[in-house]
Amino acid sequence: MLLQIPEVFSKAEVAALRARLDAGPWADGNATSGHQSATAKKNLQLPEDSDVAKEVSALVVQALNANPMFVAAALPHTIFPPLFNRYEDGDQFGLHVDNAIRQSRTGGALRIRSDLSATLFLSEPEDYDGGELIIEEMYGSQAIKLPAGDLVLYPSKSLHRVTPVTRGTRVSSFMWMQSLVRDDADRETLFRLDIATQRVASEKGPKDQAVIELTGVYHNLLRRWTEV
Repeated sequence: MLLQIPEVFSKAEVAALRARLDAGPWADGNATSGHQSATAKKNLQLPEDSDVAKEVSALVVQALNANPMFVAAALPHTIFPPLFNRYEDGDQFGLHVDNAIRQSRTGGALRIRSDLSATLFLSEPEDYDGGELIIEEMYGSQAIKLPAGDLVLYPSKSLHRVTPVTRGTRVSSFMWMQSLVRDDADRETLFRLDIATQRVASEKGPKDQAVIELTGVYHNLLRRWTEV
């Protein structure tokens, strides 16, 4: 499931984040690439052990955990500390698939299975040309270029790329997460059931018998499919 989540950060919050990020120690983006990705990637990235990266990364995780739509869709078990990249002057990232396992490069023991990937846009679409995130889906390619503060969530198994930036600068945060529910189809079923239950509850009230029964079905499915 590909899902766009609006306003993870407000415009004022994005401006504050950008002020910190733009002054950071940007370096070659291939520092976190796997073998395949390194042959296709040309951009800049904040070293994950830099103070500014760790500070802003923690703010991103905090915002995600406070966002009901993100939590409902991702059902996150562990969010790998978000990273930050910068595209300009023809930078691009060719077609690739994210590594199945992500492990800390800073000496920590953190290791996750990447079930979901996400990009949080930190530049406005009109501030740069190109730079679309192209995600290959069963029914064709999806071109994603969102307002600053918005996020796109998609399965890590998806082939995807970033088109060349030909004007301006594209800054974003990118991240991976291990979900409580491994299977994409099961996770989407739970998300749709959750949304439908909330819709019924808003119309009939939370104590309506249908709402109680739908909530029971949701939690029984979650109990069956969850891996902890």
